[in-house]
Amino acid sequence: MRVVAGSNPAVPTLLILLSNDDGVHSEGLNLLARDLQKIARVVVVAPHQEQSATSHSITLHRPLRVRRLKRDVYAIDGTPTDCVTLGFHEILKGKKPDLIVSGINHGANLGDDVHYSGTVSVAMEGAMLGIPSVAFSLVILGEKQNHFRTASRFALKLCRRLSDYRLPSGVMLNVNIPNRSQAPVAEVTKLGKRSYGEIIFEKIDPRGKKYYWIGGNEKQFVNIPRSDCNAIRAGHISVTPLQVDITHYPVLEELRGLKL
Repeated sequence: MRVVAGSNPAVPTLLILLSNDDGVHSEGLNLLARDLQKIARVVVVAPHQEQSATSHSITLHRPLRVRRLKRDVYAIDGTPTDCVTLGFHEILKGKKPDLIVSGINHGANLGDDVHYSGTVSVAMEGAMLGIPSVAFSLVILGEKQNHFRTASRFALKLCRRLSDYRLPSGVMLNVNIPNRSQAPVAEVTKLGKRSYGEIIFEKIDPRGKKYYWIGGNEKQFVNIPRSDCNAIRAGHISVTPLQVDITHYPVLEELRGLKL
């Protein structure tokens, strides 16, 4: 933890911008905010309602409203990416946070999920701004009790480490934590893959017209060694580094050789 010369070393001088996609009143976000206040000033800028699966979308065709709920807590009527954008440029007035944190999400963000996840997009937007960023998700697989407190304790531990270890520019961490009463061992992983089974459900409305639900219920992990999905299946925490630059460099060189 950094301290100002001559100041009380017990007073945190870190600044964390915290957001999510479950909404400003979600249990995971509020538990995490309280824990992170042990090491930092925490400014919460989160959607006023759930914005799950909004991916990295940003609102361009309507105005956005900011509502101050209390000191350092703001609700935005937009997407998670909107929250980071307004949080950094407007609420913090461009003052660079030491860390941007997302979560704790109610549910996993594993494998292909990262391309749809509003939770992951908060941290990815932070990485695009050149700010160390991390997304936390609680992997809930039908258990009756949600152990957000366990996940929050691990998140605090990792954020403490990130205050000393500087992630490379353009890199973020995606963290998935099993829903357990005690935090298990953490494993550094690559992205895996999971199948959602039948993804389109056709229904008939009361007027006899068809409508559709997207999203399967059956979620099966593909067996990819050292992947985030395999770590979770083994009961471990997965910590996966992701990067803003999604260029595939080997194919880049091959295409240049084709002289298109």
